[in-house]
Amino acid sequence: MSEIKAINLTKKFGNFTAVDHINFDVEKGEIFGFLGPNGAGKSTTIKMLTTVLKPTEGTAIVNGYDIIKNPSLVRQSIGVVPQEYTADEDLTGWDNMMFMAGVYGIPNSVAKEKAEELLKMVELTQAAKRKVSSYSGGMRRRLEIAMSLISRPAVLFLDEPTLGLDAQTRNAIWTYVMKLKKEFDMTIFVTTHYLEEADMYCDRIAIIDRGKIIKIGSPKELKESIGGDMVTVEVNDIEKAIKTLSEIDGILEIKNRDSQIRMKVKNGEEIAPKIMETLVKNNIKVIRLSISQPTMDEVYMEYTGKSLRDEQSSSEEAFGLMRTMRRARS
Repeated sequence: MSEIKAINLTKKFGNFTAVDHINFDVEKGEIFGFLGPNGAGKSTTIKMLTTVLKPTEGTAIVNGYDIIKNPSLVRQSIGVVPQEYTADEDLTGWDNMMFMAGVYGIPNSVAKEKAEELLKMVELTQAAKRKVSSYSGGMRRRLEIAMSLISRPAVLFLDEPTLGLDAQTRNAIWTYVMKLKKEFDMTIFVTTHYLEEADMYCDRIAIIDRGKIIKIGSPKELKESIGGDMVTVEVNDIEKAIKTLSEIDGILEIKNRDSQIRMKVKNGEEIAPKIMETLVKNNIKVIRLSISQPTMDEVYMEYTGKSLRDEQSSSEEAFGLMRTMRRARS
């Protein structure tokens, strides 16, 4: 039985459809990634699955409970780490943990034991008595993950858990997430627009764009689905090179991207010498040529027609600005 099952899940705000009749299943113990840009419907989907928003149409089953018919039972069986920081800055890390335990009605003696265990797991024992206002962004994220686990949820929802964090801290957060999967066989639903994270850590990925799920599969399946290898060449005359290369058999697709020519080919090792020979023969200087397997960025471009790279930097800038403004008001 699936741990999460979305059935024609839909959310409309007036005439705008944020999530459009999506269907998917998440198996127990799976890390399931929602990959897409800002405005794709990722956070809205999480809010429906966690009963914060009521669907306009359709429903979902989470840990055996219907999100519309049994919202309280759903909430009792899940943990949530939202995109925004939610820990109280005026309280210590320990007090935040105990407050969350109180929300779930966990007896004080049990809560203390769980809080100690979880703070140790996320390496915050030494900072437990400090106010959260003194924590770094990575420390806050680790605290909020610990807070979300105080009730030992069956399903953990992470909404952009590493947004705005540096690479080293992002890796540390994922270390804790993978530990949860391994030690507790926990089902984890995560939204992200970091391609490398989705590729490296998710068992399966759903690509979502404009409220619709376009493709679902493991990272390997998604990359294999677009077929062939990628050959990238940098030349001194792109327009002439593209016209010349279009006559070579075995090149499935040619794109001019970032001042380079990117080609999808049937067999990179076989066709690369032919590409070099043809370009040189036509007096086109080859500055650089490389062969690679398809990446998640190429997968995303294949199914949506656009790159996700630019979204990463713009989202980080927006998140950083919101964090600065929030601190300025406090």
